[in-house]
Amino acid sequence: MTETVEHLRDFNYYKLNSDVKNVLAEYIWIDGTGERMRSKTKVYKGAITQLSDLEWWTYDGSSTDQANTKWSEIYLKPVIYVKDPFRGSPHILVLCETYLPDKKTPARYNFRFIANEIMEKAKDFKPWFGIEQEYFLLKRTGTTHIWPLGWPTGGFPYPQGRYYCSIGERNNFGRALAEAHLRACLNAGLKVAGINAEVAPSQWEFQIGIAEGIEIGDHLWLARYILERLGEEFGIDINYDPKPILGDWNGSGAHTNYSDIKTRGPGGYQYIINTLIPLLQNTHQEVLKLYGANNEQRLTGHHETSSYDTFSWGDGSRGGSIRVPVITKELGAGYLEDRRPAANIDPYLVSAVIVDVALLNSTYVNQLKQLLVDSAKQL
Repeated sequence: MTETVEHLRDFNYYKLNSDVKNVLAEYIWIDGTGERMRSKTKVYKGAITQLSDLEWWTYDGSSTDQANTKWSEIYLKPVIYVKDPFRGSPHILVLCETYLPDKKTPARYNFRFIANEIMEKAKDFKPWFGIEQEYFLLKRTGTTHIWPLGWPTGGFPYPQGRYYCSIGERNNFGRALAEAHLRACLNAGLKVAGINAEVAPSQWEFQIGIAEGIEIGDHLWLARYILERLGEEFGIDINYDPKPILGDWNGSGAHTNYSDIKTRGPGGYQYIINTLIPLLQNTHQEVLKLYGANNEQRLTGHHETSSYDTFSWGDGSRGGSIRVPVITKELGAGYLEDRRPAANIDPYLVSAVIVDVALLNSTYVNQLKQLLVDSAKQL
């Protein structure tokens, strides 16, 4: 990394005394943008040994674009907790769903509740996921983030080709942050499968999976939170835009690998190409509305993408909507990769709609689309 690392700080310089028995629980939620997260700390006096030990909590929803000032209380419902890789044991990160004051109505951009309902209905099919989360690292100037790490200020580096899975100072920008993120995710207990430098300079990817059902969304959001927190320490912004730099540069996606007991069982390959792919093709335009904002800028048919308007697939093809890995064809069973989702997806929506189309006869597609439309409305 050639840039000066600014604002690097280790909060653990300020150790808690050994006689302090409190547990610090960092409550995390998705805010009213649907893409960013917020968090705050609750101090517990005793140990947290199960989810029911964690209380519902509230926050000011008028400051997160989820409520108006006159009716601003939003409830946080803990749904999963993991080890806190920043503060260490016994402290925890707590992912939460958000609800209006009646504690029943989901707040805007809470899609976990409907995704969980879908996953529960399909649980006997054991849907497995792996999501490849791409992102760019941008340099920070004041409160704005203007240009990718390692790029000449306001200019462009050498063309793509030398950066994918690269090594060396002239090719690889941001490894320290990506490596720190991998280790922090492992320390937290997340199902992180790997990392690699991507095709564009200062573009990286981490993979979450294999995760079953609702777990894929939970672990991806927590991994994003950890990445953003590390970005604070390095003075680097994490960017998930589908096409942050226009021109001859790759965009960022969230390729979603999917399988279930049908695709993994005998005849799974034939089931994928004869049954599952036609289902995905028939719902192409509908599900794209759930696959990330401004995704049409990325899905151009170039830079390892398919066309936004046209569905396609192929064995081993990285230029199609769906790639069926060659290993799936060789073994006669396995998984497929949906290459359409953008980097800024809500993984709850994407995993839920894939399961719905594949296993539940598209029962929830319209409801998922309407929930997204309703969340985007002005308060």
